[in-house]
Amino acid sequence: MSRPNVLVPPRSFAAHSREPIELLEQHGFEVVRITAGEKSVAVQIQEQLPGAVGVIAGLEPYDKALLERCPDLKVISRYGVGYDKVDVAAAQALGITVTITPGANEDSVADLAYALMLGACRNVAYSDRMLRSGKEERPMGVEMWRKTIGVVGTGRIGKGVVRRAKGFDMKVLCYDVYPDEAFAKAEGAEYVPLDTLLKEADFISLHTPLTEGTRNMIGSRELGLMKPTAVLVNTARGGIVDEDALYTALKERNIASAGLDAMVFEPPVESPLLTLDNFVATSHFGATTYDAGHKMSMMAVQNLIDVIETGNCPYSLR
Repeated sequence: MSRPNVLVPPRSFAAHSREPIELLEQHGFEVVRITAGEKSVAVQIQEQLPGAVGVIAGLEPYDKALLERCPDLKVISRYGVGYDKVDVAAAQALGITVTITPGANEDSVADLAYALMLGACRNVAYSDRMLRSGKEERPMGVEMWRKTIGVVGTGRIGKGVVRRAKGFDMKVLCYDVYPDEAFAKAEGAEYVPLDTLLKEADFISLHTPLTEGTRNMIGSRELGLMKPTAVLVNTARGGIVDEDALYTALKERNIASAGLDAMVFEPPVESPLLTLDNFVATSHFGATTYDAGHKMSMMAVQNLIDVIETGNCPYSLR
């Protein structure tokens, strides 16, 4: 009797340890990996997913049309926390559970937020480009020490950013539709209205999910509230920032600089933002560390096992 298949598209899954794969195999699953080849990842998923009971899902889309072709599929176990590429309503209607891995990548993403803030405010990428082209320039930057940081969204990653602000002796302002006042009190932070945060913060770090309520939440009006010396960073999801409005704000120097790890189109090869010297981009790799990768791999596997073997998982979307 053949073993049930689990499809694994993300290349970084179990990239540095076989432990996650061995855990799946110990529970009787056949691991089917998507590999680079003549066929695209999308085509391979279309071909392989209908024969799987579960999938360790990366950033590839799972829409209603695809899921309706998968009668054996029981669980979409997201290798990460974002699920905007999954039609959750369609999955639930078809009896497919969707799970996420909250907390597994929080430290890696919080670290990257600071890397982008420092990189943007000290013109690190620009200076590197100039030196590689044979030019020596010393662009003027600003310090982070004892400035004000505004953290938009205080889930696990946002809380990590708040905690790290102590190292820079920063004043911390927070905004969240569900404020955690006990956390703020313990960390010496303060919840304020979003407009107040945007007006007062020197550094603004975004950590909200992408929903219809947060899509383009940072647009022309919000950018216009920021200081001309402000630095904006987004390590959450593309679409939270109106990129056309951001381009205008940066080009006209209405804000000083920005760093985005997440953009609407990825890779953002045609984005005009990439033409600006006061803009830094990374390839949505906030979770790309050995530490986070292993934690996400193990958690995604355990979530899948829990759903298939018990029908229950604490990290499933309800």
